[in-house]
Amino acid sequence: MKTIPGATAVALAMTVLAGSAIAGPIGNACMKSDRKAVNSALCSCVQQAADMTLSAGDQRRVAKFFNDPEAVQKVKLSDTDSDDAFWKRYRNFSDTAQGVCAG
Repeated sequence: MKTIPGATAVALAMTVLAGSAIAGPIGNACMKSDRKAVNSALCSCVQQAADMTLSAGDQRRVAKFFNDPEAVQKVKLSDTDSDDAFWKRYRNFSDTAQGVCAG
């Protein structure tokens, strides 16, 4: 049996799940944002990337970034171990979403 490389597996999972509704804090925040590129397919994809890479608590925290972009900078510049760990998880999510959802 042939294994699927990580990025390919993520892309395959996103394709399979693409028809599902937006159901999650990040997808909902995405749809409510005032960004030009917002659409249900993109927000659904971003939510799916979050489901694959972030805990429920992390997703709620990231969803708040849509309304408070300065919060991202506060976390990034924070010196606490917990914020550093969260930042690594956030970057993994962000890289995954960009790699799979960018059109």
